[in-house]
Amino acid sequence: MSEQTSKEIRSTVTSEGDITISIVNVAMPVPKDHEVLIKVEAAPINPSDLALLTTFAADLDSLTLTGSGDDTVASMKVRPALMGAMKPRLDQAMQAGNEGSGVIVAAGANPEAQALIGKTVGVAGGAMYAQYRCVAAQSCLVMDEGTTSAEAASSFVNPLTALAFVETMKMENHTALVNTAAASNLGQMLVKICKDDGIPLVNIVRKAEQVEVLKSLGAEYVCNTSDESFMKDLVAALIATGATLAFDATGGGNGGKLPGQILAAMEIAANKTAKEYSRYGSDIYKQVYIYGGLDQSPTILNRSFGMQWGLGGWLLTPMIGRIGMERFGQMRARVAKEINTTFASHYTQEISFEEMLQPEVIKAFAKQATGEKFLVVPHK
Repeated sequence: MSEQTSKEIRSTVTSEGDITISIVNVAMPVPKDHEVLIKVEAAPINPSDLALLTTFAADLDSLTLTGSGDDTVASMKVRPALMGAMKPRLDQAMQAGNEGSGVIVAAGANPEAQALIGKTVGVAGGAMYAQYRCVAAQSCLVMDEGTTSAEAASSFVNPLTALAFVETMKMENHTALVNTAAASNLGQMLVKICKDDGIPLVNIVRKAEQVEVLKSLGAEYVCNTSDESFMKDLVAALIATGATLAFDATGGGNGGKLPGQILAAMEIAANKTAKEYSRYGSDIYKQVYIYGGLDQSPTILNRSFGMQWGLGGWLLTPMIGRIGMERFGQMRARVAKEINTTFASHYTQEISFEEMLQPEVIKAFAKQATGEKFLVVPHK
């Protein structure tokens, strides 16, 4: 390999309350014995990436741009209320990009690393907005022959989250699921998984066109929060499916009420089948997990759902630990096999590092709009 350096994206929050996102040149990484060197060809911008890029904490009206080419720097102000949350990372130039894909161009001495040279892989290695990245050989998801890097780019975060929802359902003795922001890339994957696996799924969206998108994929139950009949429709879907477990990507939604509305609708559905009245509510346990923060407003609970309920946070990494490596290996194999069907991702734009720092592009990906997904192409 002739190159001596690799470019990568860095995000810094300064003590003065400024956020800068820039392109830096670093020495070409060298793989250790158990590692491989990936020429990164594609890396998506997921909602979870915005925390490291810190656009979620920025006043986007303050966005400015200086320089061009490799000297491009995007700058913006931290919203004062969120400055406290930034303390642990002040004045550190942090790498970003949770996942990505590319071709392995070099490897350490270990045979299992050497065996991967020339393979296209997906990896959730962090720091993936880089032209080259060293990762442990065992953390690579090797793609089938013919799979491109663009197709493999989103092979971890969304596919494994959707599959882990199903594993959580089984481990916690539920039989059906509810998912919010269901027209998202992840939501569409979940529709396909549940259809293939015969799992009843209730999808919650907020626009009529999103209802159509999911119906076209074969979704049976789609409830629109913008409809006046939303609660009635949700209760009917919960009675039909028996769903008592929900995953909420908003954290608030519908004015902060969505998690509470789901629990209330589950309680109404449970009471339809109750044999006798109890002043403590139904004895059926209802659980909502918040796994995203699309809505920054507070979560409001009007406790009208008895005493058998839970609201908690859900994160993929600790869940993988609970699932265990054997089952997790099976999940990964399914993703590789179905990367162009069940787990296909669609991107509205492929962008270079320089394009990634343009104010209109930052504002677009910071919006986290359904159906708008950006793919970073480090060598573009």
